[in-house]
Amino acid sequence: MLAQVAFNPLTWLFSPTGRFDPESAPPLPEIYREIREAGFDAVHIEIPDSMATADYQQLLADSGLAPAPGYFQAPFSDPAAVPEAIEAAKRTAGQHAELGLTRIFIADGFPAVPRLVLPAQGTDPDAARLDRVAQGIGQAAEAMVAEGVTPCLHQHVGTWIETEAETDAVLAAVEPALLLLGPDTGHLAWAGADPARFIAKHLDRVGAVHLKDMHSAVRTEARTGPLDYGSATARHLWTEPGRGDIDFDAVLEVLARFDGWYVVEVDIADQPTPKDTAAVSARWVKQHLTGRRGQEVTA
Repeated sequence: MLAQVAFNPLTWLFSPTGRFDPESAPPLPEIYREIREAGFDAVHIEIPDSMATADYQQLLADSGLAPAPGYFQAPFSDPAAVPEAIEAAKRTAGQHAELGLTRIFIADGFPAVPRLVLPAQGTDPDAARLDRVAQGIGQAAEAMVAEGVTPCLHQHVGTWIETEAETDAVLAAVEPALLLLGPDTGHLAWAGADPARFIAKHLDRVGAVHLKDMHSAVRTEARTGPLDYGSATARHLWTEPGRGDIDFDAVLEVLARFDGWYVVEVDIADQPTPKDTAAVSARWVKQHLTGRRGQEVTA
């Protein structure tokens, strides 16, 4: 495999019924051990509040994992929350820099309640609110860049940056020197965009990528049901790469010369265990990404 492909431990934080339940997750060293045993050599980072960055770095080393870009979100539509968000963004970027990373995913806060109820439909659009979101993200991005880490905009169903048009608008509002793109293939497809076409449109601005596959039948059910965000997720909307309906051949063809980080993400394991999900994902990565770029590692 490649050191530039990582797995997101989020899978261990969901119960099989779709409930986000981090309190019931195994200890972090156990999760990281399973990710490594599954075949990945890097992990999407999230440093626990109680852990110093140096101690976290040692945990990664002990687990045989390299750090990959993590995720920062804040309620950027609320002007009163932006000053605190900027300080938090600066701290998070500083941690990334300490770990040798130069990219991080950044997103609007989840959830935007109307879009939690009616996801992936651009519910309750508001141009003025989107302007506020873009302004707040731009301010946070400036603080992150000052720490040596460039944020990559991550569009996410259930936030105020959900649709292709909203993502385009935020990218247009913040200069590329401060904000790159961190597209998520699954969230793009759920919201009705063509991931390969969207990524091609912004290819020069892509800084990191979330590889997420999706069962289109559940997407259709969510739109016609309708299902709320949690119900769609619990019905296994998401799956391991290659097992769903995202055209990854087209996506990877567009990204043929991309040399940044890929992060594989499956919210709820679509296999018997999270480790099984990571192993299925690792096999897909080995088949589709090994040899494209970077240094090959024996899996």
